[in-house]
Amino acid sequence: MRLNRQFLSIPKYIDSINERTKKTMKLHELSPAPGSTKNSKRLGRGRASGKGKTSGKGHKGQWSRSGGGVSPGFGGGQTKRVMRIPKRGFNNKVFANEYAVVNVRDLEKRFETGAVIDIDAVMDCGLINKPLSGLKILATGELTKKFTVKAAKFSEAAKTKIENAGGTAEIV
Repeated sequence: MRLNRQFLSIPKYIDSINERTKKTMKLHELSPAPGSTKNSKRLGRGRASGKGKTSGKGHKGQWSRSGGGVSPGFGGGQTKRVMRIPKRGFNNKVFANEYAVVNVRDLEKRFETGAVIDIDAVMDCGLINKPLSGLKILATGELTKKFTVKAAKFSEAAKTKIENAGGTAEIV
């Protein structure tokens, strides 16, 4: 084993460490790029400032008041666009089941032959973050390994791929 000469003389080694630490970034030395920041206007600080008295808002009216202006979607007195558009149909998004989706190719990559795959195993290996309403297996990719897969839902193609590879697909 060859030794690096720099480590044999300790004072030189310490000097080289000091040189490296001088170049590190320090939080108190950070500053924004030149021209990227601008001082805010100081409103209502006398006539000489150029924005005194009414602070650039003029005299009276809707825009001069605090909280003044119009609401989003205001159309100058005509009926708002949102109100003009017909509303039909039904939306069940609040109550709909949302499934954590995993493809067959991901199971092939992450699990060994003969593994029992359920929602906990899939979360442990990092394929999904939240269980949501359950696990759904889709058929994208090829499957050669034999698995026992326990999930809330399977696509028909995914179920046949799992069974053709010699595994079982159990609905939980």
